[in-house]
Formats: sequence, C-alpha cells, structure tokens
Amino acid sequence: MVRDLTQRELLTELEPAAEGCVNRHLALAKDWHPHDYIPWERGRNFAMLGGVDWDQEQSQLSEVAKAAMITNLLTEDNLPSYHREISENFSREGAWGTWVGRWTAEEMKHSTVIRDYLVVSRGVDPVALERARMVHMTNGFSSGFAASESDSGAGFLHSVAYVSFQELATRVTHRNTGRVCADPVADQMLQRIAADENLHMIFYRTICGAALDLAPDQAVEAIDTVVQNFRMPGTGMPDFRRNGVLMAKHGVYDLRQHLEEVVLPVLRQWNIFDRNDFGARGERIREGLAAFLENLERVKIPRFEEQRDRALARERARA
Repeated sequence: MVRDLTQRELLTELEPAAEGCVNRHLALAKDWHPHDYIPWERGRNFAMLGGVDWDQEQSQLSEVAKAAMITNLLTEDNLPSYHREISENFSREGAWGTWVGRWTAEEMKHSTVIRDYLVVSRGVDPVALERARMVHMTNGFSSGFAASESDSGAGFLHSVAYVSFQELATRVTHRNTGRVCADPVADQMLQRIAADENLHMIFYRTICGAALDLAPDQAVEAIDTVVQNFRMPGTGMPDFRRNGVLMAKHGVYDLRQHLEEVVLPVLRQWNIFDRNDFGARGERIREGLAAFLENLERVKIPRFEEQRDRALARERARA
C-alpha cells in the first residue's frame, strides 16, 4: 500500500515546480496601477454637486451589475482570510513564500480598483458597501479545507485544488460582470482583473497537476472532495443568496458555467479521466467523481435552468 505523503514532503518535492511557476508568472504578469482604471471625471462632476448623499439615480449600473460588482468586491475584500489559509497550507520559505507574498499583493489590487471605481462613479451606496465589508471581513471565510494538524498533506492538496477551480471561477465572474455593466471603463477594469486571475489559476493548476503526478491517489481524493463540496469564496457575505440568484439568472455565473467553463476544463487539463496511474483507491474516487458530474449535468443543471427560465418569464410578464 502506497503511503500518503505529508505536507512537508509534498512541499519539498514540489518546490522545483513552484519555483518554475513563480518565474513563469513574473515573466508574464503585467504591471498595472489601480488608479489608471478609475473614472475620475465622474467623481469631479459629483463633487461639484456638493458631495450630496448617495442616491439611486446617480448609479449607471443595472441591478444585476450592482449585485455582481458588490459580490466581486466583497469577495476580493476578504483577502486576509485567503492569505491566512494559503500561508498555512504552503510555506513562508523559498518559492512558496515568494508566491504567497506576490499573489497577495496582486489580489489586493483587485479590491482597491473595484472599490475606487464604485465610490468615484457612485455605482452603489458607499455607506451600505462599507457596512457589508465590515460584516464580511469580520466573519471571514474558510474553504472548509483547513490545514491538517496531523500533517497528512490533505490541507495542502485541498487548498491547491480549491484555488485551481476558484481562481478560474473568479475570472469567469469578473469577465461576465464587465459585460453586464454596460460601461467600457468597468469592462476594461474587470478584464484586467480577469487576466490576473487567469495567471493565478495557471499557477495553482500547474502545481496541482504536479501533485497528481507525484501522489495520484492522494491528489485525486482532494480534487474529488473539493469538486463535490465547492463553495464560492463570497459565501456568507451579506445578501449573498439574493445577489447570487440575480447573477445566475442573468448569465454572470450559474451552475452550467461552473461545470462547463470551470470544472471540466480543469479536470481535462489534469487528464483525470484518461490517466492510468491511479491505484484501486484512486479508481474508486474517479468513478465517484464521474457519477457526481453526470448527475450535475443530467439532473441538477436542467432543474436549475427550468426554474430560472420560469422566473425570467414571470419577470417579463410583470414588466
């Protein structure tokens, strides 16, 4: 029976891959500044009005766009929670430490630029937004896959599998949010963020792929657990359910997009269903994962889409 690798063993064996991924990221990452994406002229126009309290009519965003922008921002705001979880499951030394620091610094740009855009453009109520930020950051967020006290390696593998899917999901959400904003400034800003998220996803996806090659059964078990229990990082924020429903109904991020644009492409990249290096344990896990995905595609997604279409039809009838 093959022994599971500990977290320390995984980090040691995979550090050369991490170093290569860090160097690749630094070569590809574009240097950009949040203030370059802010519509300062709109802010000056509002200032000329005397800095009146926010009013709904000041916003150029639709209800869907507001819901998506607030969800995206509060998700990015909770960076301290993500940093803590990543740093606990990685290392503060060597390539791992370099990556954790760089990733955190780049992610911080995302909350900075979205918040500045919304405040300057009067896109949403800034007071309500700040109250929601305080609640969400006070509560924090956990993916549900904390570092293992037994140092079994499960914490690292769950973490790197989770962010492989989560970073891609975030990229899709930012990209589609830009489209529903109907504002070229917002669209350009969110496409810039989505490009960052794509590079982050590539780092984590590559590391998780290397872990699959190193410890196939152990890694696929973590991947299966993450796929079957996936939660978006915004889970638990104020109005998350309401905003999530709006986003799903109007094509920002829904269950089919999650499957077809996030889960399946990553699993294909890892060659999950065609590789031949799994043991008996890995084979059982792969079969369970395949059954879960089939149920998602044949039962859960059609059911969701039927409910969504009925809801949209009722909205059109009331309009």
